[in-house]
Amino acid sequence: MRPIITKFTDDDLYKFTMCCAVIENFPRTKVRYRFIDRDNTVYPPGFADLLREQVAMLEDVRITDEEIDFMRRRCSYIPDWFYSFLKGFRYDRSLVTVGQDDEGHLSVCFEGNWSATILLEVKVLAIISELYYIVTGVEQTFDYEEYARRSADKARRLIEAGCVFSDFGTRRRGSAQAQETVIKAMKECGTRLNGPGRFIGTSNVYYAMKYDLTPVGTMAHELVCAIAGMYGPLMANHIAMNVWRKTYRGALGTFLYDTYGWRNFSLNFSEDFANMFKGLRVDSGDNLGQLALIEKKYRSLNIDPATKQVVFSNALDVDRAIAIQRRAAGRCIPSFGIGTHFTNDFPGVEPRNIVIKLTDVKITESWPFYSQTCKLSEDEGKYTGDPATVRRFLDILHIPQ
Repeated sequence: MRPIITKFTDDDLYKFTMCCAVIENFPRTKVRYRFIDRDNTVYPPGFADLLREQVAMLEDVRITDEEIDFMRRRCSYIPDWFYSFLKGFRYDRSLVTVGQDDEGHLSVCFEGNWSATILLEVKVLAIISELYYIVTGVEQTFDYEEYARRSADKARRLIEAGCVFSDFGTRRRGSAQAQETVIKAMKECGTRLNGPGRFIGTSNVYYAMKYDLTPVGTMAHELVCAIAGMYGPLMANHIAMNVWRKTYRGALGTFLYDTYGWRNFSLNFSEDFANMFKGLRVDSGDNLGQLALIEKKYRSLNIDPATKQVVFSNALDVDRAIAIQRRAAGRCIPSFGIGTHFTNDFPGVEPRNIVIKLTDVKITESWPFYSQTCKLSEDEGKYTGDPATVRRFLDILHIPQ
């Protein structure tokens, strides 16, 4: 089978920015990740074997000078030493364990040094999503001409409504061609229209390069989860914000706050952090309810919330984004990161409800044991991790069960 991933930067920006922070701050940390299919999908026979082949093909993917030159121009906040690391980086199939039980359920685990495993997550999810549609024959039904028209219409509606938005859809895309179709159509639409909103870019670094767009993204829950596993969840956000400050010195200033819920984050979000970070990302809970909490917190610190960016990325589609824009404009600087609704919205096709989460961590390879961690967020349905670990973290954080 042809390789699904052929470009090194066919990946989300936040994986590269976090990788850089990990090397600088946690160079000896080891981790484990686990694949979660929230729909408990039965995969076709032999799917695990095909996935192993695709992971092995990643070993042939290298970053190019063109990709490095682009990132240097557009991602000036990334220190130059990191590109030397990327030039020498090689994917390693031995870090990935793939299995499939008798019923067809898929299991995938990563284990190794954090800096070596962190660049696997998005690529493997994108492979699983596209491979599923290839093996089941669904990909043959994709009408990309119609998809381009529908994508342009989505962009038109968002731009006319005043939404500032970007593509966040690499992980669960219908295919690489689907994501490229969206990005190309939305850029062309944004060029034609002179509306109050705008399409600002994509989380996918390769397609940002190909279409001369801004790569968008900062960090993910993974960073806070790993720190919580090493040092405990109460101060994990505080430590993560300090790590980000040390690495990027005020750049990449949108913090993803909901790993352990608003209350815990708010207790860690002191005035110095609130002034340094340009804004926050809402990725769970009721969007407008979370905005109200954010406004209240900024006001308590004598900061005008209307001067702060709030990025909404919680299961958005065009209608939800427009509704939020109407309510949020003037209260903050709203923007929107939209994923699956952009890159996997074919009629009659069910997007894969899949994630890969960091589950275990140890500070250095010399430690004889791992510590478990989990993600809670503002939605109980998005809790991920061993149930006993989830209960322990809820107790530590004084969150009712």
